[in-house]
Amino acid sequence: MELALDRLDSPIGAIAVVARGGALCALDFDDCAERMQSILQRRFGSVTLRKASDPCGFTTRVGAYMNGALDALDDIEVDTGGTAFQRDVWSALRQIPCGETTSYGAMAKSMGRPGAARAVGITNSRNPVALVLPCHRVIGADGSLTGYAGGIERKRWLLRHEGALPATLI
Repeated sequence: MELALDRLDSPIGAIAVVARGGALCALDFDDCAERMQSILQRRFGSVTLRKASDPCGFTTRVGAYMNGALDALDDIEVDTGGTAFQRDVWSALRQIPCGETTSYGAMAKSMGRPGAARAVGITNSRNPVALVLPCHRVIGADGSLTGYAGGIERKRWLLRHEGALPATLI
């Protein structure tokens, strides 16, 4: 399968944007390329990433978000694949408003699965479209910045960028 790939420089590292049809199917940091490639191969089998210029305008919108237009990612169409549970978790991520955070436990509870905090955390680590599905907005119950595939410093930067960094972590 051939997928469209573009790259964007950002204050927290180069970002890979991958589209299929009219939907975003992967977005990750270049230094997480192995993880992204693994997710794509599990989903599609053999893939070829073909260089494209701003597929569906997604690269422009990610750039706008990084430059302060915090709503630029809100309605990007995503094609995540995944199990029903994973899709539920990823959908729930989009319900976390910009500028706010939640915990893995609170997220699980809001989904009607109060005992699934660990499963929510694991599913967040497999998020194929970082930033657009804002898993960086999910923090530990104690307010700590736990678990972000792109690294804790990027999570800190993103939360600060959105004005959501808990006071204990400023």
